[in-house]
Amino acid sequence: MSNIFNSFLVEPILNVLLLIYHGLLFLHIPYPLGFSIIGLTIVIRLVLYPLTSSYLKTAAKMQKIAPHLSKLKEKHKSDAKKLQSETMKLYKEHGVNPAAGCLPSLLQLPIIWGLYAVLQKVVALDPKQTVSYINGNSYFSFLHVSKPWDQNFFGVTLGQHPSVIVSVMPLVLFVPLLTAFFQFIQSKMMLVPPPVADDAKGKKKEEKKDDFAASFQSQSLYIFPIMIGFFSYSFPIGLSLYWNTFTIFGILQQYRIQGWGGLESWKKALNEKIRAKNNKQ
Repeated sequence: MSNIFNSFLVEPILNVLLLIYHGLLFLHIPYPLGFSIIGLTIVIRLVLYPLTSSYLKTAAKMQKIAPHLSKLKEKHKSDAKKLQSETMKLYKEHGVNPAAGCLPSLLQLPIIWGLYAVLQKVVALDPKQTVSYINGNSYFSFLHVSKPWDQNFFGVTLGQHPSVIVSVMPLVLFVPLLTAFFQFIQSKMMLVPPPVADDAKGKKKEEKKDDFAASFQSQSLYIFPIMIGFFSYSFPIGLSLYWNTFTIFGILQQYRIQGWGGLESWKKALNEKIRAKNNKQ
């Protein structure tokens, strides 16, 4: 399995990285390794774009019909067969295919793992091992390197860990903080605001969600970014560069498909504050 994974995922991704790297060298672009990682991440994101779009659209639809699903579960809690048929009818009515959301996500995972494996080798190996690894896994001789590549990227070394160098370079803390921030923004955008319904008195009220699901969703919104930030603090900076590029591209893609999503309420509140401030002036 290791050989198959290496042949069909790791080696192709490594060779795309080398192609970008040599192109940047030819153009005399500074910090070629760092920009190669960014370029490779964008290439991977573009390849995954249709799959990610399908997943995001399905996820958004599933969140919108979640209150209706809760009502069906409550209404038909004693009749599993009826619940199943009514659920399928609801999916059909709203054009939702649950399998369409799972498949793209599953197909993305091997590619992401392959990219992660390549970047681990690129930034974590010592210089002699790096040259040997690259030349031993490149498809063409013109992609070979004669010396270890420069890991410097705007004053930081891509192979270094923030946890190791924070004492001599405190500003490196911005790396895990930004990583956690971008991940939080993406996670928040994925939360579709709950629909509202008129009660008997004509007042607006939010549809109630399942307590466990709502609690889990609320906690994961904060826990996952914190976990990613901690990993970023402990792993080489080059991996954070990849993850941040991956996440920022994801934020832009989500905005294009879903708009502001869960950030819509924050956006409205900010606009109201700005209008109130302008009115006072």
